[in-house]
Amino acid sequence: MTDLGLMSFFLGMEVKQDHGGVFICQKMYAREILKKLRMEDSKSTITPMNQKEQFSKDDGADKVEEHQFRSLIGCLMYLTTTRPDIMFVVSMLSRFMHCASEVHLQAAKQIVRYVKGTVDYGVKYTHS
Repeated sequence: MTDLGLMSFFLGMEVKQDHGGVFICQKMYAREILKKLRMEDSKSTITPMNQKEQFSKDDGADKVEEHQFRSLIGCLMYLTTTRPDIMFVVSMLSRFMHCASEVHLQAAKQIVRYVKGTVDYGVKYTHS
């Protein structure tokens, strides 16, 4: 066993340690999601979800490719490890993986646009 010093990167999470505590974020992973979806140049939003958005199984919109939607939701679910601010809407959209429509895909893309503007967000654990 060897001591490699302070941990700086673990399972796709950046770890920054100091005297005040530990900060964990997934900045690089969030940028990979943006690159994968070709949304690096998209406009960011200030909220992950429209306040009055109502999702349903039969919304009348065109269905989307399930594989694409499942992949996007899976990426966002892993991102919730350090981003509790998107956890509610991601879990809500994950209910529609078997019947995703264009409405659900647009809502998921809004989350990605929100992540673009908040890529530096993470979780800070302080000593107490």
